[in-house]
Amino acid sequence: MRDPLPGAVGVSKLCVYDTATPDGLPGGTPHLHLCCTEAYVVIGGTGEVQTLSGQDGFAEHELRPGTVLWFTPGTIHRLVNHGGLEIIVLMANTGLPEAGDAVLTFPLDVVRDPERYAEAVSLPDGGAPGTDITTAYRRRDLAVRGFHELRDGGKLDEFYEAAVRLKQPLLGDWRERWEQGAREAAERTGRQIAALIDNDPAHLRESRVSTKPVPDEVGRLGMCGLLNTYRYD
Repeated sequence: MRDPLPGAVGVSKLCVYDTATPDGLPGGTPHLHLCCTEAYVVIGGTGEVQTLSGQDGFAEHELRPGTVLWFTPGTIHRLVNHGGLEIIVLMANTGLPEAGDAVLTFPLDVVRDPERYAEAVSLPDGGAPGTDITTAYRRRDLAVRGFHELRDGGKLDEFYEAAVRLKQPLLGDWRERWEQGAREAAERTGRQIAALIDNDPAHLRESRVSTKPVPDEVGRLGMCGLLNTYRYD
């Protein structure tokens, strides 16, 4: 694609996992994002998202077709599938989620140990379509266990601190991706406004259309379910 999506967001279609987790609820892997706001547009089925955030604590939010829900970085979120739950997912800062912006809610002793975390989070072939789905279920179930410990044990701040330490080696790359993506998109709008103030329509003459007729991947093993993904490079 020649141009990023509006605001340099990323978009994917998510079919939420429907197998039971250790507490009996079917659904996805609890996790948070360190820099990226995430939004859901529900297009099919029903369910809920359980959240644990610094301001609101634990909460449950109903999801049904037509629901739009979004949350800021630091919000731990866990999707629960009551039947056929399908979502269009919008992610801020395209490129950052793919570069490791998420931290799964494994027990604290795992998150505090980079080697153990890397082993627990990894999937064969990176979770490419066709990968054994039970590997995604295993890491999900470990994260559900850690989620309950955070929800019931009042150790959210400790988890935040461990998550930040875990991702320190990646922050330089994240900054570069942000500068080339979301920051550049915002600054481009600033340049366009400045041009309009000067009665200069030059950027309008460069207007064009981009399209992705089909996903680049279908059925990638994501944290919350099977993903149909699109690349924007």
